[in-house]
Amino acid sequence: MKYEHIITGTFLSRPNRFIAHVKIEERHVVCHVKNTGRCRELLIPGVTVVLEYHPDAALTGRKTQYDIIAVYKDRLLINMDSQAPNKAAWEWLKTSPQALLGAYDKIESIRREVNYEDSRFDLAFTLFRNKGRNASPSSGSIASLSRTPDNHPGTQAFMEVKGVTLEDEGMTMFPDAPTERGLKHLNSLIKAHQEGCEAYVLFVIQMKGIHGFKPNDATHPAFGQTLRAAARAGVHVLAWDCSVTPSSLSFHKPVPVLLD
Repeated sequence: MKYEHIITGTFLSRPNRFIAHVKIEERHVVCHVKNTGRCRELLIPGVTVVLEYHPDAALTGRKTQYDIIAVYKDRLLINMDSQAPNKAAWEWLKTSPQALLGAYDKIESIRREVNYEDSRFDLAFTLFRNKGRNASPSSGSIASLSRTPDNHPGTQAFMEVKGVTLEDEGMTMFPDAPTERGLKHLNSLIKAHQEGCEAYVLFVIQMKGIHGFKPNDATHPAFGQTLRAAARAGVHVLAWDCSVTPSSLSFHKPVPVLLD
């Protein structure tokens, strides 16, 4: 995915989770923060932030002309736009489905924001495979793919996407704050798998050059416990890092998921 009208500035403060004050050259501007998470290890006064400028803000009714979309943590550029992982995952499935297929042969009917009982998953799609093929793990997956009867017209699949911006010495973690919504999604994925669907949770690491992903047990122990239970139940737990530039975000390669 790509951004337009990119500029840089210096982060000054974040009076609430929605806005931040940034210095652009000699001007102080108010920016929208496209991430309601804490991001305390990222938004430190004095760091360089990447902004997307919206020249038509007044015409479209926007309250601010700028969005913070990325930040430099030392030399590491981290995309912190919470909407970007879903868009990047959609593009990834559309253009590189072989990365997910494993024992399946093709993906069709990729859809966004799909309801399942009382949950709404980020992505849904239908998986197909040739007759007689055995299941095998997909790249980066913790659990094996379930078997589909040879005469089955296709297997319904659901995917929940989680953006990851928390990093410590090359290890990334999720969440950076307790997330009851995240727990609900994991439990819904477990139920969907039990009812015969394929189920995936995809952690999109919004940076490049890291060596692993693990649940942030110190911040939210219940999320880590439920993620491990989901993996044992057959939910595919995937993590991919991303190539990040000031104006783009795209999938790069799978990253080891550490649940032990």
